Amino acid sequence: MKRVTLITLLLLAFAAKAQEVKTLTLKDALTYALENKADAKKAKFDVENSEYQISEVRSQALPQISANGNLTYNPILQLNALDVGAFAPVGTIPTGASTVQLVALGQKWSSTAGVSVSQKIFDQAVFTGLRAAKTTREFYQINQQLTEEQVIERVANNYYQVYVQRQNLNVLDSNYVNTDKVRNTIKGQFDNGLAKKIDLDRILVKLSNIRTMRQQALNAVQLQENTLKFYMGMPIETKIIIPQTEFEVTPAALTEKPNTTLLTQYRLMETQERLLTYEKKSIVAGYYPTLAINGSYNYIGQGPEMPWFKKPADNVYWSDYSMIGLNLNIPIFTGFSTKSKVQQADVKLRAMQQDMIDTKLSLDLAYENSKTQIDNSIITIKNQKENVQLADEVLSNTRNNYVQGLASLTDLLDAENALTEAQNNYTTALLDYRLAEIQLVKSQGALKTLLN
Repeated sequence: MKRVTLITLLLLAFAAKAQEVKTLTLKDALTYALENKADAKKAKFDVENSEYQISEVRSQALPQISANGNLTYNPILQLNALDVGAFAPVGTIPTGASTVQLVALGQKWSSTAGVSVSQKIFDQAVFTGLRAAKTTREFYQINQQLTEEQVIERVANNYYQVYVQRQNLNVLDSNYVNTDKVRNTIKGQFDNGLAKKIDLDRILVKLSNIRTMRQQALNAVQLQENTLKFYMGMPIETKIIIPQTEFEVTPAALTEKPNTTLLTQYRLMETQERLLTYEKKSIVAGYYPTLAINGSYNYIGQGPEMPWFKKPADNVYWSDYSMIGLNLNIPIFTGFSTKSKVQQADVKLRAMQQDMIDTKLSLDLAYENSKTQIDNSIITIKNQKENVQLADEVLSNTRNNYVQGLASLTDLLDAENALTEAQNNYTTALLDYRLAEIQLVKSQGALKTLLN
């Protein structure tokens, strides 16, 4: 019995959690997205990984130390033809006899252990790679900022679109309530013989159409909310509420034209240009000589049996040897391979510079267009708000006239449609304003101010 009760409590707790409703301001939505969205997290990982890339390149300029060992067994020793005449005592070799004999050199078993060290003294490619690696770290840091700005832009856009879809649903709900009141009026008139059957049928058809449109709007709201939660990295089953106060229209702060070269997107391309410059220098480094020093110390044991733990008494002999060397490599001719690679890198660099010019024009265009859209949207919102008020007055007057027999049902339905259209136009104008505002803030490089 206790076990059943515990399971029931767990199920109730799970259901309560599943039905948890989260109130989201724009700031809440953006903060949640930056903490939970995979894109933002991966950008942080790239910054962390850049530190390891720097360490990897730096390691090439540090001493390289390695230990080695081997154990070799030679079942058949190689025979070498040696002239032993010079070593034989006089008179021991018959006149005319061959003094060349096959002699086995080496031992059946040998084992070597040693340590080797190498250090690059001069390698232009390594030095250039180290500077490029540090620039790569800067690239990922700027890319993290750009990724966060992209997350903010996507979430903010979808946040306002959810509002529009909900407003459309509210308009349909209001329209349904008003139309249902008209239906009740016509039903009463029809029951008293003061209205025609066709008028009642027309209003019933309109109610049915509104219900259908409401279901479609409800589905649109759900889809848009799911999209918003996806861009936030929020579990799809979470219920959310967006406060109405989030959408009060205030004129945007139109400052002077921003310096687009300071924007994150352009700064990222500048860093890419520097990386391509280092890539070209790294290839040019192929024309430079390289100098390195290396050395090793080894210990070898040889004998007719496995030499480990054996001594001269076992016919196993151990000795050591070492070497120190200086390696100089001077490239003379590579079949024009290096030259071709340098030319390819130069083309990539020039192409990037053209992309930077085009990006600057694009950013300037985005600022001018968003500023124009802001101005137009403010005027449109004002006009549509007045239009909604006027359409509401017209509907109220038409409804009164219809009850008094001074207006037809067609006039009443037209007035309702006009109000619905005006309300939807106002909501759309509000969305256009918000989206333009986001683009304006983006063009000013101030998207993160939305977090304030």
